[in-house]
Amino acid sequence: MKVIYIICAFVVLVLLLYSFKKTGTKTSIYQFKAKTIDGEELRFESLKGKKILIVNTASKCGFTPQYKDLEALYEKYKDNNFVIIGFPCNQFGNQEPGTSSDIKSFCTKNYGVSFPMMEKVHVKGDSICDIYAWLTSKTKNGVQSSSVKWNFQKYMIDENGFLVGHVSSFKSPSCSKIINWIEGK
Repeated sequence: MKVIYIICAFVVLVLLLYSFKKTGTKTSIYQFKAKTIDGEELRFESLKGKKILIVNTASKCGFTPQYKDLEALYEKYKDNNFVIIGFPCNQFGNQEPGTSSDIKSFCTKNYGVSFPMMEKVHVKGDSICDIYAWLTSKTKNGVQSSSVKWNFQKYMIDENGFLVGHVSSFKSPSCSKIINWIEGK
């Protein structure tokens, strides 16, 4: 009889472990670091207590004018534990071909961008950077899987470093989903 209990307990344990692996465990973004557009290291753990909006950006895209809305959003909420992190990416129609210096100059000159910008990264495919691998995989973030469809897709991270969700490129940074999330509604 003990053997049957042991076998049953083992089967239950295996099923629990399989279920855990399949759904993923909720982990925070604080384990990551990235290089800023100026080549300095940003440790995401330094953003503890802040809501983070992560956006893959491009300078030659139909959505590029969203920089204006992103900057306005940042200016409005930056003193309320909110930050935007821009990750330039050249994977969609080669719409971000420039160097870090080119990108920084473009963003500053044309949109007055003052929120942190990172070095250019890959947001999909075999060369996907660690942060985007985490953002897009439920087995890594424990919340949801997604794929980056185009430039200016937005990911929302709560003040504890956990993924909340994402908003498509077609939605403005000032859409109600993002504003309600920032304001805690």
